[in-house]
Amino acid sequence: MPELLSQVNQLPYDYADGDGIDFEPYDVFLSVDETSHWFRAWTGNSDADASKFRVFGQDGTGGYVAFWTVRNTSDLLAQPIVFMGSEGETAVLARNFYDYLWLLADGMGPCEATSFPESARVPQPELERFALKNSVPARKAAEVLRDARTEFPSFVQDVEAKCR
Repeated sequence: MPELLSQVNQLPYDYADGDGIDFEPYDVFLSVDETSHWFRAWTGNSDADASKFRVFGQDGTGGYVAFWTVRNTSDLLAQPIVFMGSEGETAVLARNFYDYLWLLADGMGPCEATSFPESARVPQPELERFALKNSVPARKAAEVLRDARTEFPSFVQDVEAKCR
């Protein structure tokens, strides 16, 4: 894992009785085989290609958070971050890792950003300090989500097209 991802994954994610972040970060990426098996099961398509996803965490229901490697760069932190929930929720969350930090800083985890983007969240001071140190300028979660969905408007439809 990239060092900044490892660092942010070591910080506390305050669930705050459901008003905070429901996120369980991994210490290592999900293996290629595990990712492939999961994506094929998730889509119901035994031919679905999961090679563009690098899964680095999940929410409490088993929805996965991943880098979606679609940019022509070897810098993983420059890739968009996506969520695919256990009940079929799908969203592009951030244009890159640096934007993703601002979702977390605003108290919005991957599941919350996908399913409840308008809900008030509990701020995450340690995650905000990390974002201020590693990603400037500061951004609001709503801006991050809007920019990601504007840049990648067909992500949800592209994933749904793989489902059987």
